[in-house]
Amino acid sequence: MSTATPAKLMPRKRRGAELFLLILALIVGVGAYVAVGLGFNGEVPSDTITLAGGMAALAVIAHITVRYFAPYADPVLLPLIVSLNGLGLAMIHRIDLSLEAENSIFGPYAGNQLLWTLIGVIGFIGVLVIVRDHRRLQAFTYTFGLVALGLLLLPLVPGLGANINGARIWIQLGPMSFQPGEVAKLCLVVFFAGYLVVKRDALALAGRRVLGVDLPRGRDLGPILVAWLVSLGVLVFQRDLGSSLLFFGLFLVLLYVATERPGWLVVGASLFAAGAYFSYLTFGHVQERVHGWTDTFAMYNSGPYAGTYKYAQVVDGLFGMGYGGLIGRGLGQGDPTETSYSWSDFITASLGEELGLAGLMAILMIYALLVERGLRTALVCRDAFGKLVAVGLAVSFALQVFVVVGGVTRLIPLTGLTAPFLSYGGSSLVVNWAIVALLLRISDQARRPVPEVVPLAQDEATQVVKLR
Repeated sequence: MSTATPAKLMPRKRRGAELFLLILALIVGVGAYVAVGLGFNGEVPSDTITLAGGMAALAVIAHITVRYFAPYADPVLLPLIVSLNGLGLAMIHRIDLSLEAENSIFGPYAGNQLLWTLIGVIGFIGVLVIVRDHRRLQAFTYTFGLVALGLLLLPLVPGLGANINGARIWIQLGPMSFQPGEVAKLCLVVFFAGYLVVKRDALALAGRRVLGVDLPRGRDLGPILVAWLVSLGVLVFQRDLGSSLLFFGLFLVLLYVATERPGWLVVGASLFAAGAYFSYLTFGHVQERVHGWTDTFAMYNSGPYAGTYKYAQVVDGLFGMGYGGLIGRGLGQGDPTETSYSWSDFITASLGEELGLAGLMAILMIYALLVERGLRTALVCRDAFGKLVAVGLAVSFALQVFVVVGGVTRLIPLTGLTAPFLSYGGSSLVVNWAIVALLLRISDQARRPVPEVVPLAQDEATQVVKLR
């Protein structure tokens, strides 16, 4: 009678699937670059081979790094960001062509964006090589919190911070500028996750029950009040509505995930509403943003701000997307430079004009897949700290895309955030590559097979007992 041991199901590494998807992502990016040249000049760009070779080399290097340092990582994340990065680079190149034809003082931007992509891939490799186990980051919880606070305060330092387009969120280092809030976003996720893992039992205790919802105890409101005050500080002193909403939203979502108490959402929504109303009554720049949202066309046509870019860019972006219609004008055949900052804050409007509603929805689906894979990583992660970090990183993408697209389409007031991987900007691009690297590290740890526990033989067990 056979007593064969049943075969075990081992997790698949899926690196071959990742390589195949990377090839498709490169075809999308390079194809968009070629389509821009054909649509604008009627010919294939002369540097297509150089660009395709450079993007392929970066993608292959990133793939090899994942293959050797995170072999069990999610196979979909890297192709998703390569496709977004490639589409963004093609669109920025398309805008460069129009700016050059108009003899604009702006641009060119595509070359710088390709350089920032290189730096982003280097940072991606660095995170995977240095962070071999994400759980070790928990030991530096409060260090990350202090670093995040310092980064948020840097733009307020006289002589170092720079006020650009009404927001003081940049630091100027010679000819280069950097947005420290992007790095602070990553540090805050690690800090929030490490803090909530330790404090979640106390924060999960229910207080008074109101309308069927268990509200938290009054003594436990300290952390959310601190997060609320810091977010208000960012809004008041740096005039950055987008980052303020992002930081507070991140903490609120992680607090809810850690405690599973809907009461925290009620408290957070109440604090947000109170802070927004107070800011509207007190600060002129908030009133300006709200009026620009509710009365965009009226403010654009008349009044003291008539024709200024703060309102013109919203209206021009809406006109551009309307001009694009369902299937778009075609890459290289629209007129995205009619919208101010079409290469950064309004790149989604530029893509909507040339790719249409169908193309823009496809891009949003790529973002949705990116968030879904991050949340999937959180679900399969075995440790609470990794779960919260993965949720925080995924939600940071979701909130940022919502704020950007919502502002461009007038769903919410306009903010200064950029679309991840699409918009021009080194700070955002480099940090987002690092965020995906950390997600891959957590995914690799979660999908690795559990080490098999081999039982001791009878004589070995006896020896262990004797030694004790």
